[in-house]
Amino acid sequence: MRILIINLYAGAPSMGMEYRPYYLANYWKKAGHKVLVVTASHHHLRSKQFESVKDIKKQNVDGIDYLVFKTPDYSRNTIKRVLNIFAFLRKLSTSKKRIAAEFNPDIVIASSTFVFDIYSAKKIASICNSKLVFEVCDLWPLSIIELGGFSKWHPFIMAMQMAENYAFKHTDKVVTVLPEAKEYMVEHGLKPEKFIYVPNGIVVEDWNIEIEIPHWLNELILKIKLQKKKIIGYAGNHGVANALFPLIDAMQILQNDNVVLFLIGRGQEKENLKQKVKQYNLNNVHFIDPLPKTFIPALLDKLDILYIGLQNQPVFRFGISPNKLMDYMMAGKPIIQAIKAGNDITTEAKCGISIEPENTRAIADAVQYLLSLSDEELMELGENGRRFCLKYHDYQILSKKFLDAVSN
Repeated sequence: MRILIINLYAGAPSMGMEYRPYYLANYWKKAGHKVLVVTASHHHLRSKQFESVKDIKKQNVDGIDYLVFKTPDYSRNTIKRVLNIFAFLRKLSTSKKRIAAEFNPDIVIASSTFVFDIYSAKKIASICNSKLVFEVCDLWPLSIIELGGFSKWHPFIMAMQMAENYAFKHTDKVVTVLPEAKEYMVEHGLKPEKFIYVPNGIVVEDWNIEIEIPHWLNELILKIKLQKKKIIGYAGNHGVANALFPLIDAMQILQNDNVVLFLIGRGQEKENLKQKVKQYNLNNVHFIDPLPKTFIPALLDKLDILYIGLQNQPVFRFGISPNKLMDYMMAGKPIIQAIKAGNDITTEAKCGISIEPENTRAIADAVQYLLSLSDEELMELGENGRRFCLKYHDYQILSKKFLDAVSN
């Protein structure tokens, strides 16, 4: 089959997030299908951008074909990001007949978060008599209404809601990473039998590659371990939604315990987090700049406890499927999950402790509880997570589930 993926935010292992379109495309290609990913030259999630794109350019990245539209660069949530989105949509609209004629897909997948790409995706699917799939990783506009405080009567929000409703009514299937979103989607026009849940996952081969982390980081970890201290790790974005300030507050409570925190990554709150650590005069918190994704398995393997948190927000009632949680589980380490959501993977997998979000005391108590366990008990929690991840979150299995459900 010929599969077209439309995703402004598509990335690749050598370029950074988003990884899901690449991983699915790669397994579909291995299964004998032809895949084309339509994406933008610039977006804020990538660590490396597509360069030398004057208008539209076809490029092969890490073995996958991309059709890249030139879009303006931006770094924060400003008007430039909106211009980036509409530049992508304009080029998609003007290129839809060309894409239909030259690629002639059997399946068209619209998976850009902001939903407006559904109109061009529908047109391409109609021209080629192909199946149309609407992939949902976040519920827009609901997420920006509840997280950003926007009114549902804002013209941009209303236009986005119309696009989402159109997608639910006109798509052949909806594939989502949100396990509890079916009722919401049905309320907005989706037929129940069109709902398919395919969570985020991992690529098993990535965890079988032996690689050394940077020497300076390895030396720091060795120094901490020689002091008989455990290392808590957080790897990911340092944004508002990640609720990292309660974790810093917990480290103040734990400053006399044999535990150290590694905050690995970047984000808009990183400097504020550093100021908070300085204000508390903490010496048990280390900030680590982002490392290439290939280093993550080796780094997580050297840590002892892994932390994930989100703000206490109602939008998570539809469930979550965080990429970092899958990485944590594959690392085989006990997890502290400070999230209130429609699903609870950590509890289901019996791989750690699930606590209420943004609760400093609960975080500190969870750390102290895990510190009280034996190495064997900690290892059992970690192995539970790894087994669960291999069973339910292997992208090779998920890619087949996705395509089988869409094809039937």
